[in-house]
This record gives sequence, C-alpha cells and structure tokens, in this order.
Amino acid sequence: MTFQSTSREKLYSLLGDLPPRDRPVQSEKIAEKTFETYTLEVLRLDLNGIEPVPAYFTRPHDLNSPAPAMLYNHAHGGEYLWGKDEFTNGRAAVERPPWAEALARQGICGLAIDAWNFGERRGRTELELFKELIWHGQVLWGLMVYDTLKATDYLVTRPEVNANRIGSMGLSMGSTAAWWHAALDDRVMACVDMCCLTDFQALIETRGLDGHGIYYYVPSLLKHFTTSDINALICPRAHLSLAGIFDKLTPPAGLDRIDKALKEVYADAGVPDRWELVRYQSGHFENADMRARILRFLEKYL
Repeated sequence: MTFQSTSREKLYSLLGDLPPRDRPVQSEKIAEKTFETYTLEVLRLDLNGIEPVPAYFTRPHDLNSPAPAMLYNHAHGGEYLWGKDEFTNGRAAVERPPWAEALARQGICGLAIDAWNFGERRGRTELELFKELIWHGQVLWGLMVYDTLKATDYLVTRPEVNANRIGSMGLSMGSTAAWWHAALDDRVMACVDMCCLTDFQALIETRGLDGHGIYYYVPSLLKHFTTSDINALICPRAHLSLAGIFDKLTPPAGLDRIDKALKEVYADAGVPDRWELVRYQSGHFENADMRARILRFLEKYL
C-alpha cells in the first residue's frame, strides 16, 4: 500500500461512522427540462441509505460522448435555500453565466447535489443536525463528503460520461468539498477550488474559526493532518486554487504555507505545472479572471 493510500484511509477514518463505501447507488429521474445549451435531468438519488438526495445532471446538446464531467459542489453562505440551484441559477458570489451553462458550452456534463441541510434537504438548523449526528458517532462533514464520493459513483455510471475525465469544483464550502473530494478519490482528475483553501493553523492564529459553520469541523483532524497534507493527496493530478487576499477565510500566511508545501510536492512528483495558486486583490467571490482561468484549466486537463 502506498503512502497516499494509507493517508487517505486515515483521513477517511476521521469522518465518523459512515454507511458502507460500497453500497449500491439508486437513482430516479423526476423530470427533464431543456435549456439553450443543455438538457437538465432532475434526479432523486439514494446515496447513503439515510435520506434521499435531490440532484441535477446536465448534458450539453452538442455532446461528444463519452464526455468529461464535473461534480459541482455548492457554497454555504448561510443560505440553506440554495443548494444545487446555485449550479443552474448562479448566485451573487458567482460569475455569470451559471456554471451549468458555462460547462455545457465547454462540452462538459455536470452533476450537483443538495448537501446535507441545503436545498430540498433543509428544515433543521445546522447546529441541531450537528448535535444529533455527533451523539450517534457521525460527523456532519463526513456525511457531506460521503455523499460527494457516492455521487461520483453515480456519475461514472452515466453513459454520456467518460469516467476517466472527472473533475470537482466549487466556491466557499464547495471549494473545501472539492479539495477533500479530490484528496480522497483518485478518480478526480482535475480539482478547482475557489475562495476556501484555508490553512487550519492560520485560521486559528487569526481567530477566524467562527467564519466557518459548525459543519466544517472534524474531531481530531489537526492531530493528524494539515491543510497541506490533505491537498498533497491530490498530487500528481491537476489542481487550480483561486483566492482573494481580502478573504478572511483564507489568511494570506496560510496560503503562503500551502503554496510552498504543494510546490515542493508537485515538483518532487515531476509535474510542477499541475499545481497553481492564483491570488487576487479581492474578497470572497468568483471574478471574471477566475472564470477565464478555470475554463482554460478545464480545457487543458479535463
């Protein structure tokens, strides 16, 4: 077993009591809608055996099948109503057009799910849900990550999708989900994180812990991993990170640490060009240059 495999097993073990990783995924198509550049399937997925997971799958009209596919992880922002609708409708912190349309124009399929407590899964407070789960030995972030991994299991079964060309992306909470996803799942060939590559120690040093919701915190994580350690598990696969220097969730000193560590990891692997951190004179949102860079990155690696 390789060092990365051992580290992935350890990281996964910190995520609390989870359903079996190999449990089968079931799906039901609720509706199908046609838009200018893509067809949208409204789905109901059984990913975890605990509660159904509403999802959207998009396929471009001019599909060169089997096509690359992106798992889109939505943001938090304290707006529990949004969930997967961010993928199709956008939100204030995301550039236009929404990512469902932008990916379709690139010939890329997309999948977005409602994370625990968001969209059609909302109805409890985040703290209430966290408290109930922790009593049962479960970790909210662990269940969120588990659903993302199982959503990938579903995605690779789609006949339209090339299982060797899967990506993961997101902004804010979705950014964190993307790099955890890529770290734990080597089927992810390209990772894009926007505005949440947070160095845990720097967050403590700047007293920024309250900037993240309770969902973010994994018991005993810092005994075993730094942010750099987790992201090193993505190497040698391609990883683009985008951050605003005025973003309080990504303290600059922490970005410096991560960038230094990952440059060394990727250089040692002989693929220094597959890691890039780009910083902007901005805050916690996607801007036009980020959008352009991401599309070029996907064209190259996905």
